[in-house]
Amino acid sequence: MNTSVPAAAVQQQFDDAPQQKEAAMLGMWAFIATEVLFFGVLFAAYVICRWRFPPAFVAGSGHLDFSMGTAETAILQVSGCLSAIALRQIQLDKARQSTLLLVVTGLLGALFLVLHGTEYHDEFKEGLIPGIRYLQGGPGAREMELFFSLYYVTTGFHSLHVLIGVVLLLMVAMRTRRGNFCAQYHTPIEILGLYWSLVDIVWIFVYPAFYLVGSAG
Repeated sequence: MNTSVPAAAVQQQFDDAPQQKEAAMLGMWAFIATEVLFFGVLFAAYVICRWRFPPAFVAGSGHLDFSMGTAETAILQVSGCLSAIALRQIQLDKARQSTLLLVVTGLLGALFLVLHGTEYHDEFKEGLIPGIRYLQGGPGAREMELFFSLYYVTTGFHSLHVLIGVVLLLMVAMRTRRGNFCAQYHTPIEILGLYWSLVDIVWIFVYPAFYLVGSAG
């Protein structure tokens, strides 16, 4: 078996494959760090507002679809497992299985977006979107509007990350099918797995913060 990395896989600005992989991994970890800071600010704002207006946040959470949020959580966690298995399969030189797993991971990500889009549609009809169609009234309505503002900003940016991930997953799956990756060179798949793990981890915090807080009431 040929254990060398294909020459075409090493870009001209790098001395060798290990240096290229180290640079790529460093870049991805730096990107993840910036995203953690970004979402960290949103979650910090959530914690402060949740502490100041607990009844309104519990009431706002009660308007969300718990079953849909739970299904979305399960979908993302399964997709995360599949992306990890896809990496393992290419490490074993099983490109066909890796391709299939990457495609399924991407499709699960797309299903997540469809379900979450359905949630947005239902919330629009109910009049729960601040600045666009917010029809709630009565005591605590203004504070509950703050809950939904944080909800849409956080889940909206998360969904954008999911959309980008789905596109990348399908693109990498096509390249895997064409034989661009093997046991000796699979850095793009590994980096994409890190990105998708970020998507999963962020949602692990989103789910209890927005969907489960209603149980506190």
